Amino acid sequence: MPPVPQLRAVRVRRQRVIKAVILLLVLMFLLVPLLAMLLFTVRQPLSGRWGVDAWKAIFTGNGDALGTDMSILWQGLGASLALCVVTVVLVLVLLVPVMVITYLRSPKLARLVEWVSTLPLTIPAIVLVVGLGPIYRWLSSDVLSTDPIWLCFAYTILVMPFSYRALAVGMRSIDMRTLTEASRSLGASWPVLFFRILLPNLWQSILSAGFIGIAVVMGEYTVASLLGRVNLQVALYQLGQSNSQVSTAMALLALIFGVVLLVALDMVADSIQRRRNK
Repeated sequence: MPPVPQLRAVRVRRQRVIKAVILLLVLMFLLVPLLAMLLFTVRQPLSGRWGVDAWKAIFTGNGDALGTDMSILWQGLGASLALCVVTVVLVLVLLVPVMVITYLRSPKLARLVEWVSTLPLTIPAIVLVVGLGPIYRWLSSDVLSTDPIWLCFAYTILVMPFSYRALAVGMRSIDMRTLTEASRSLGASWPVLFFRILLPNLWQSILSAGFIGIAVVMGEYTVASLLGRVNLQVALYQLGQSNSQVSTAMALLALIFGVVLLVALDMVADSIQRRRNK
C-alpha cells in the first residue's frame, strides 16, 4: 500500500484534473456562442466572403455601404445610457436612505422593506407592463412625453430587487449600529453620520448595486418594446430586420461591455479593500 503522502498527492492531482475539465467545459459553454457570433459578423452568409464591413459601420457610424440606417442604433444606445444613469440614481436615492433608517431605527420593518424591494422578481415583465401601460399612456399624453427616458420609473422597479441584495450584503458586513452610536456620542449630526461615516463604508456595495443596475437596463427589451419605446435592445431588434450582421456585432459589443463592468467592479472592490487594510 502506498504511503499516505503519495495517496494525498494522487488525490490532489485528480482534483486538479477534474477542476481543469470542468473549467474547460464552462469556458466552452460560454465562449463558443460568442465565437459563433464573431464569425457571423465577419463572414457573408451567402457568398462566404470575409470582411469587417459590419464593424466598420458601427465604429464609423456610416451604414450606407450596407444599406443600413444607423441612426436607430445611436438613438437606442443614447436612450439606454441615459436610462442607466437616471435609473441607478433613482434606485440608490430610494433604497440607501430607507435601508439605513430601517437597519438603525426600525429593525422590525426590515422584513417588510425586503419583501417590497424583492417583489418585482415574482412579477413577469409582461404582467408588469400590463399594469404600467395605462399609467404610461396617461403620463405620455397629459403630463410627460413619449421620450424613452421616462422608462426610468419602470426600470427602477425592475432593478430594485438586485440592488437591494447588493446593498443588504454590504450593510450586514459592517456594524452600523456601533458606528452610529460612536459617531453620535462624539457629536456627529445625522447628515455627517450618513455622508461621512456610513456611505464610505458602504461604497463597495453601492458600486455593486450601480453596476448591476446598468447591466439590467442595458439588456432590457420586453418593457421598452411593449410600451413602444426605443432603447438599445429594441434598436438592435429593428436593426436586425435590415442587417443582422451589424445587429449581432453590436450585441457582441454589449456583452463585452457587461464583462468589462464586472471586471471593473472587481478591480474597484480590490482597490477599496487594499485601502482599508493599509
